[in-house]
Amino acid sequence: MNYEKQITEAVQFFWRVRTQQQQKQGVATGRKDTGARSAVTGGKHLDGFITLLADLLSEAGLPDSTIHRSATTLPGYFRPAKNWDLVVVVDDVLLASIELKAHVGPSFGNNFNNRIEEALGNSTDLLTAYREGKFEPSRKPWLGWMMLLEDSPRSAAPVKVKEPHFEVFPEFKKTSYAKRYELFCERLMRERLYDGACLILSDRTSGIEGKYTEPRSEFSFSNFAASLSGHAMAYARQRNAE
Repeated sequence: MNYEKQITEAVQFFWRVRTQQQQKQGVATGRKDTGARSAVTGGKHLDGFITLLADLLSEAGLPDSTIHRSATTLPGYFRPAKNWDLVVVVDDVLLASIELKAHVGPSFGNNFNNRIEEALGNSTDLLTAYREGKFEPSRKPWLGWMMLLEDSPRSAAPVKVKEPHFEVFPEFKKTSYAKRYELFCERLMRERLYDGACLILSDRTSGIEGKYTEPRSEFSFSNFAASLSGHAMAYARQRNAE
């Protein structure tokens, strides 16, 4: 299935909400957050993608009541609980859990590391809880991670790394943050930490018109959606047959 129109609308929504939040944040208090923080403290900027994924799950045959966009707290193993962005629970079975993130400049260095550590921690925490039987009678839940990265000169430029004691892996040398996210998605999938990974790039000028690119087809939204939809349809067919 071609999701180009829906992705375009979701990208448009993302940039429009960010712009509105930057303009409105602080009106009530007379105080604004500094830098780009004013555009993220309001949240909801990725709701277009959440709606698209929820619709996809519904079309796969799951009842709407099982697709959760607000009651998304799940127990962890290394911490009590974590709020995900989209959770599917059918007949007391945890079917899927999805995290959506955005990374917009001007800061890319520290925020990149934070995004990586968070994604790794979330997967490890939930999968360990699953291994310890927390979600019984669930089979292994489908885990998804999606990143919308600002396409800008700073995210596309090669970045130096510090190597005071040991060399980093060669594929990280002189790579951009965009390329590093691509490598991260690859390794998330190769290490089976997530069942689906998606990377979308969009610049803030053409993004308001819904323009975007997908740097690697393996991590396109279509592949991400196909994997999730297939998982949901398989369960829906089994459920209806019982």
